[in-house]
Amino acid sequence: MLERRLRSHRLSAPAPTIAAAAEHMLATQGQEFWGGRWALAARTKGDPSVRDVDAVFDGGQIVRSWTMRGTIHVIPARDLGWVLSLTGERQSRAAAGVHRAEGIDGDELGRAERLAMAALAGGDRLTRKELFAAFERGGVSTAGQRGYHLLVALSVRNLVCQGPVVPREAGPSREQYIVRSDEWLREPSWPADPLAEFFARYIASHGPAGVRDFSWWSGLPLGVCRAAAEAASDRLSVVADDGDRLYVAAGPSPRTSAGAHEVIALPPFEEYYLSYADRAVPCAPEFLAHVGPSMNGIVRPILIARGEVVGVWTHSLAVGRHSEAPLPELFAPESATDAEVGAALDRYRAFITA
Repeated sequence: MLERRLRSHRLSAPAPTIAAAAEHMLATQGQEFWGGRWALAARTKGDPSVRDVDAVFDGGQIVRSWTMRGTIHVIPARDLGWVLSLTGERQSRAAAGVHRAEGIDGDELGRAERLAMAALAGGDRLTRKELFAAFERGGVSTAGQRGYHLLVALSVRNLVCQGPVVPREAGPSREQYIVRSDEWLREPSWPADPLAEFFARYIASHGPAGVRDFSWWSGLPLGVCRAAAEAASDRLSVVADDGDRLYVAAGPSPRTSAGAHEVIALPPFEEYYLSYADRAVPCAPEFLAHVGPSMNGIVRPILIARGEVVGVWTHSLAVGRHSEAPLPELFAPESATDAEVGAALDRYRAFITA
């Protein structure tokens, strides 16, 4: 199970480029911007740097947006539209209570849309602060969390997304420019059967996995997910069936690289850990609380050794501190050697300081 998942995730069978890794994963969790970028770099051959990932954002091949479950992901630009066609309305309904509490009704959202579309017209790009200032000038308050919720609402309707990277001196950027989707998503694709495509792409990048896993990951109801599995059946192989089928992609699977690392440092909210209904498969139950989600929803960066979660690690991106050594915390000392852990964290450090 773990060996096959490592290959599906491209952690032991890395993709040739950052863009190819993003396409394979379809949607890669990216609540922490640095984490989403490292997740793709960790799945790519060679030693790509954060600047290499940023270049793919700047080139328009990948974007970041709230693709499902009210959670922000990195996704190929060409895939954003059809994914949101499946998940956007459900995300909007889930946000209705928050909108009522914040006083965001249909008229207010309409005003925010008109202001955003005008401010971003003609290829203009704005930071979040600049977009919120445009809202304020137009009479739409961004006080408290209102600005954030307005941005999410416009994003799940695929009106705006986060594209090019905002430059930052003395360290890796923490921010992206907001752009109009209709101007930035230059070559959108649209599968013949988006629901089948959604399930098949999830299994290709996460299998072995089942319908319940996909339901958790996508935020779609179980009944819809069962229909998705049936629609994608010609692209799947069943590898286990004990009442809850587990699938992998049909055909040859990615081949393990001869230079694959057995110990890997992975980011917070990592797909390999978080994107399943049962996280005890890669992580012993007694250690789940150490990883999260915690009471505040945080999922910590993890260390995996031969497919198992064996520890967590910390690192600061504060100016002047991003070049400091990351600090590991193993659950059991014998799970990985100091040299293995050190090499894994050195790969991340080289990525973030390049």
